[in-house]
Amino acid sequence: MIAPAGTRPAGAVRREQLSDEVATRLRTEIMTGVLRPGTFIRLDETAARLGVSITPIREALRTLRGEGMVELEPHRGHRVVPLSRNDIQDIFWLQSTIAQELAATTARRITDEQIDELEVLNAAMAVAVEQQDADAIAAAEFAFHRAFNRASGRIKLAWFLLHATRYLPPQLFASDRTWGAEAVASHDRLIAALRRRDTATVVDLTEGQFADGLSRLLGYLDQVGLWANRSRAVRRES
Repeated sequence: MIAPAGTRPAGAVRREQLSDEVATRLRTEIMTGVLRPGTFIRLDETAARLGVSITPIREALRTLRGEGMVELEPHRGHRVVPLSRNDIQDIFWLQSTIAQELAATTARRITDEQIDELEVLNAAMAVAVEQQDADAIAAAEFAFHRAFNRASGRIKLAWFLLHATRYLPPQLFASDRTWGAEAVASHDRLIAALRRRDTATVVDLTEGQFADGLSRLLGYLDQVGLWANRSRAVRRES
C-alpha cells in the first residue's frame, strides 16, 4: 500500500523527484532530436552523463516507456521510438484544444486582480527576455500560463494541460531570441483582450501561440535533420 505523502520517507520523495527530473531531461532530448530515433539509451552511460545513479535513470525510462517514447527490447535495452511529424502535430493539437477551452473559460471568469497579476508576470518575463536569460524566460512563461489557466477555475482540465505540455521543450523556445519577444507581445495582447472580456480574441491568441510553437519545433527538427535518414535508421547495439 502506498503511504500518504506526509508519511513517506524523505529519501523516497527525493528519489521520485530526481526520477521526474531525469524523465523531463530525456523527454526533452527526444523531442528536440538530441536522442535520435533508434538510439539505445544505456543506463551506465546516461547515468554518468547526467551525474546521477542508475536507479533514477531506470525509473525515468519506465515512465517514458509508459508514454510510448521508448520501448524495451529484450537483452538490448531501451530504444527511442521513432517520432513522426504527425506525432508532433497530434501533441500540439491536443495541447491547443485543451488550452483554448481553458482560455474561453478564463476570459469569462477572470477577475481584475488576476489580470493585474498577469501583467506583473509578463513584465518579469520581459525583463528575462531583455537579459537573454533562458532559464528565467522558461520559468516566467510557465508562471504566466499557470496563473492564466488557474483563473479558469477548471483545475482538473488545467492539470491535463500541464501533463500534455510536458512534451514541449521549453529551453528550445526560451533560447530563441525572437520567440521571447513575440511571446511577451502576445501576452500583452492577451491581457488587453481579457480586460475587454473579448473571449473570441483570447481564444484566437491562445490557438496562435500553439500554432507558432508547432511551426518553430517542426522547423528546428527539419533543420537538425531528424527525419532526413528515417528510412535508413540503424538500431544501435546496447
